[in-house]
Amino acid sequence: MSEISKTLDPVDLGFDPEALRAKYREERDKRLRDEGNDQYVEVKGDFSHYVDDPYLDEKIDRAPLFDEVNVAIIGGGFGGLLAGARLTEAGIKGLRIVEKAGDFGGTWYWNRYPGAACDIEAYVYLPLLEETGYMPPRKFIEGKDILAYSQQIARQFHLYDDVLFQTEITELRWEEESQRWLIKTNRGDAFRAKYVAMSNGPLNRPKLPGIPGIDSYKGHTFHTSRWDYGYTGGSADGGLDKLGDKVVGIIGTGATAVQCVPHLAEGAKHLYVFQRTPSSIDVRGDKPTDESWYKGQEPGWHQKRMDNFNILVTGGYVEEDLVKDGWTEIIRNLINMTRSEDEPDLSPEGLAAKMELADFQKMEQIRARAEELVNDPLTAESLKPYYRQFCKRPCFHDDYLPAFNRENVTLIDTEGKGVERITEKGVVANGQEFELDCIVFGTGFEVGTNYSRRCGYETYGREGISLTEKFKDGARTLHGMHTNGFPNCFIMGTNFQSGFTANYPHALNEQSLHIAYIVKHCEEGNKSIVEASREAEAAWVDEIITTARNRDKFLADCTPGYYNNEGKPQDRFRQNDNYGLGSEAFFKILREWRAEGDLPGLEVS
Repeated sequence: MSEISKTLDPVDLGFDPEALRAKYREERDKRLRDEGNDQYVEVKGDFSHYVDDPYLDEKIDRAPLFDEVNVAIIGGGFGGLLAGARLTEAGIKGLRIVEKAGDFGGTWYWNRYPGAACDIEAYVYLPLLEETGYMPPRKFIEGKDILAYSQQIARQFHLYDDVLFQTEITELRWEEESQRWLIKTNRGDAFRAKYVAMSNGPLNRPKLPGIPGIDSYKGHTFHTSRWDYGYTGGSADGGLDKLGDKVVGIIGTGATAVQCVPHLAEGAKHLYVFQRTPSSIDVRGDKPTDESWYKGQEPGWHQKRMDNFNILVTGGYVEEDLVKDGWTEIIRNLINMTRSEDEPDLSPEGLAAKMELADFQKMEQIRARAEELVNDPLTAESLKPYYRQFCKRPCFHDDYLPAFNRENVTLIDTEGKGVERITEKGVVANGQEFELDCIVFGTGFEVGTNYSRRCGYETYGREGISLTEKFKDGARTLHGMHTNGFPNCFIMGTNFQSGFTANYPHALNEQSLHIAYIVKHCEEGNKSIVEASREAEAAWVDEIITTARNRDKFLADCTPGYYNNEGKPQDRFRQNDNYGLGSEAFFKILREWRAEGDLPGLEVS
């Protein structure tokens, strides 16, 4: 028990910290599985259609390309858009984007399930708001509007001028003689690029649970990332009018399920929700954007607001909380707790103890909300999450919990065990078979698997060494973006050794600014090669390993999920973690690195 817990009466707190710690451990242990991340299966074979594009009106017919570009950007989501925008701002010419989808948008192109929307306020989540002059229509903007905004960014920065849609990379290979990357695709292309920016997205490859019998089911199935409106009817706004005579089961209760379950509940004859671990469901409180407030913001407001949000959700201190929602509430609780003490303990240990209490306080509120909104006491109890708020991505919704009050909705709480098996007719859970017309897999995306597998192609550097081989004993990079032996290649995303933040586009923007700075530096200096030195790479790996220890206990105590390698954080390479002192500290490292002006740790020739 922490010292601060000993000094506070559970009656004063409104909860017993030691009892909650015990409950959290009990609930975590129920969900630990020996196979860890291997409990999921790859979408291939009979499931390969789960990665097809259901949104194409027509297939683009074009001849293969064998030309050369200056910069090839892989991916047309926010990462690729930001890289293109920042490189364009820096005056870099000759950009080409390669995207397997039929348009820009990334996550928001693929995920068009009913109710899809951002779960972080749009004024923080959407990038380039000041640069584009765009005003989000709502605090929590809907997915269809994010898709349209993505396309607006592409138009404004002329990224449609040279883009290969409906095209998948099959191989990247460095050619020493030409000092270029040879890029091959499934459309027969074999073109070259001086620089490559790989923005494949962290959550782009759907995953399926390795449930016995998953390939024996005779009914209809689809994954939420490829919603089948031909079967359900309706649109992203709901109105799933073809489900009126259908019994539907959804497996998974994460952020996607939280948004689409209310629509399935409204449309289906009956809906069974199969739950292994409940999500935390906080107040959403969505509302239209106040136009006068938005247009009254001073220049620089967007970066300031993003920084403010990010500092708070990563445990930092600011004088004013600009966002003031469920994401930032824990730190508001912590600050209030500290201000109420005559002589607050501000040591790392003291702050960690207060943070735990503020977290308990927040999650008690979340659990009370389930009790308040769900009529059946047993169902309400099953929907209460017993873990720290940021062990899993928190959810914010005002219709999910009330959906369980409908007579046609049944929660099947598996007490952490998950679905037992799938039969020809349906799903077996808790020893009972539930016959279903359709199974919807809301089981998320691959995280923690081999990086090249998630990319969908292999990358070969100097002397034909593959990235898979280079990373076989753990990632080796400088700042998560450069790796020795792979010149002029930039890895984007918070895949490893970078600065993780819940607000993912913020991290992509920082990386894009960094990449644009480096490319501009090389182009203006007439340099052909930029590559991480072995020494700088080794030093960064050591820094990652050292700082990763800061989160060891937190992750080990968490309920299993993709944040902690499905409950087995110790089984992954420690060096595959992100920067352990937080994303704000990481972004500061990048800014200070650029300020030095001579690309320290990079070999330029």
